[in-house]
Amino acid sequence: MLTVTIDSVPGYEIRQVYGEVLGTTARPQNVYSEGIRPLPGDNRPTTQILTKLREDAIARMVQAAYRHGANAVLGMRFDHRSVGPGWTEICAYGTAVLIVPLRSAAARSA
Repeated sequence: MLTVTIDSVPGYEIRQVYGEVLGTTARPQNVYSEGIRPLPGDNRPTTQILTKLREDAIARMVQAAYRHGANAVLGMRFDHRSVGPGWTEICAYGTAVLIVPLRSAAARSA
């Protein structure tokens, strides 16, 4: 599935708009509860976990788009918020659409 942060895809036409789709995941705000205890100056484990959480949120958003019959998500964005005293929600959201390639002028006249 094509997932982009722009609102249109060059060379494609939007045939159907299914509406907003989102995918969420959550992580504890305490990095020690996740088993991450980086050495001073080494942020690789934290970065890898945050990347994985964003990828999980995107995957859930894409699954929602597939359920609507979409083949693309346009205008994808991320958001996050605190949920209770110890959790952060990470959300990926966008607009589920059905896109098709534009036919060239030569193909239309044939």
